[in-house]
Amino acid sequence: MTEFADKYVNLASPKLGCEVVFATDDSFAAKERMIQDHDPIWVPDKYDTYGKWMDGWESKRRRDGRHDWAIIKLGVMGVIEAVDIDTSHFTGNYPPAVMIEASASEDQPTKDSQWFTILAPTSLGPNASHVREVSYNQPVNWLRVHMLPDGGIARLRVYGKPFCDWSTKDPDEIHELSLMVNGARVLGYNDAHYGKVWSILTEGRGENMGDGWETRRRREPGNDWVVVSLGQKGTVERIEVDTCHFKGNFPESCAIDAACVDFGTTESIITQSMIWGRLMERKKLSADNIHIFTKEELNEFGPITHVRLNIYPDGGISRFRVFGKLAD
Repeated sequence: MTEFADKYVNLASPKLGCEVVFATDDSFAAKERMIQDHDPIWVPDKYDTYGKWMDGWESKRRRDGRHDWAIIKLGVMGVIEAVDIDTSHFTGNYPPAVMIEASASEDQPTKDSQWFTILAPTSLGPNASHVREVSYNQPVNWLRVHMLPDGGIARLRVYGKPFCDWSTKDPDEIHELSLMVNGARVLGYNDAHYGKVWSILTEGRGENMGDGWETRRRREPGNDWVVVSLGQKGTVERIEVDTCHFKGNFPESCAIDAACVDFGTTESIITQSMIWGRLMERKKLSADNIHIFTKEELNEFGPITHVRLNIYPDGGISRFRVFGKLAD
């Protein structure tokens, strides 16, 4: 994992709705594999009708002087901070270079649409992760990935901040402020030994126990925690903690702290979270269940921008939802 994976959201995750909608060629390995959430694998003796099975996107060998490219629809509009072009297991068939363009459009862009280069032609090596920072600071939702000239990419991760235009939202309605596609993201946590911690901010219920946040078994005093930056400032109306699939490893209880933070770095906000006010006192949890905590069960609190979910002493959470009304 990179520092960008810890601080930002992978906008190219299928869990957020990302999909590869087009590729000039994927004769050797399907284009959809390039954005899978799990790490690329190597299966020594696996072959299909096209040859060696590879966990990623791989095109045929170019003989015409052209190059291959793919169009990706990101799962959510966002500002990209970095990309990771991973060539794991591609040793003699990786592309020598890659270039990435971006666009913002409701409909699928064409070759004549306005595309902006967010990663100039960049050299790649075999069987390695290539993390590159991006300086383009406008929200986008489409990418065009160019392999120069051909070859295979195991994974493409696109790290950034989800963008939600809250000016179009009704301030009198109740919104899910903690939803990732609404701009929320995980800022930090003390442990995430199993699963993927950012999954707790996604839609729907968990597919399995790996689709959530689970900590190791705690063998010392204390408790585990995760700090979340909400998509927008709001006043909380309801909170949900879902332990779906967690049966012998759910937390005994949880409590929630909160604050309205006007400025600060990720590190300073995490440090300050230790002394935030208590939004919800410690509540019992049970196995494989959606726990709904109404406004009447919460302490009186003004508008907030961040929450800290404390679980006691350890265990797993599938989803964490904070619902509220928008605040100025």
